[in-house]
Amino acid sequence: MLLAFDVGNTNIVMGVFKGKKLLHSFRISTDKNKTYDEYGMLVNQLLGYNGISLTEIDDVIISSVVPPLMNTLQVMSLKYFRTKPIVVGPGIKTGINIKYDNPKEVGADRIVNAVAAYELYGGPVIVIDFGTATTFCAISEKGEYLGGIIAPGLMISADALFQRTAKLPKIDLTKPPTVINRNTVASMQSGIIYGHVGMVDYIVTRMKGEFAPSAYVVATGGFANMIAEESKTIDTVNEMLTLEGLRIIYERNKE
Repeated sequence: MLLAFDVGNTNIVMGVFKGKKLLHSFRISTDKNKTYDEYGMLVNQLLGYNGISLTEIDDVIISSVVPPLMNTLQVMSLKYFRTKPIVVGPGIKTGINIKYDNPKEVGADRIVNAVAAYELYGGPVIVIDFGTATTFCAISEKGEYLGGIIAPGLMISADALFQRTAKLPKIDLTKPPTVINRNTVASMQSGIIYGHVGMVDYIVTRMKGEFAPSAYVVATGGFANMIAEESKTIDTVNEMLTLEGLRIIYERNKE
């Protein structure tokens, strides 16, 4: 079995694959202060709860945008799974030709998403990842990573309103039924969520105009379904896109 780690700034998403089939997925909070033993025991508990022992994990692959956790998870893999993990980064075969000015600047999560989107949906394709930041990536018909956009995510926007204003409260990101609202909380929710929908549709329209009018649009990440319900430009939601990308990259590098 393969254990895949997608390490984001807010959450770590883990997936267990048997061949190409995703058996289980888990989401835990990202904590840079946890030791490799703490992560090892937490992963052991999650696997054990689903009837999987540590000895059944043959390989590990890690994608991380949190540098301090990379060594922690590598040591954890060596100690608890007796295997050196594949780490998404320079020297790894992805099958994607990165056209960024400096390819090393592209986050591992964006590369993994691009690999999965191109493999599953073909090109040209646009990937939108609703994480701590909302990122847009353009992949050409030939599988070239052309670049993209990085915007503040929904939680960042909500936290900024709360932290930078004296009277606005901290809110949950629940979509109100109307755009115009008569109380502060719903008005904030409306501005953040429907404002994000407008940003998504405008940026996707501009992206299509710049590189491919026929580009297929795939959304992933924690808020993907909520935004896709209102968006006119998102074609499909794949919540497991990053994990699928990690599996594909593993298969291209396992030998």
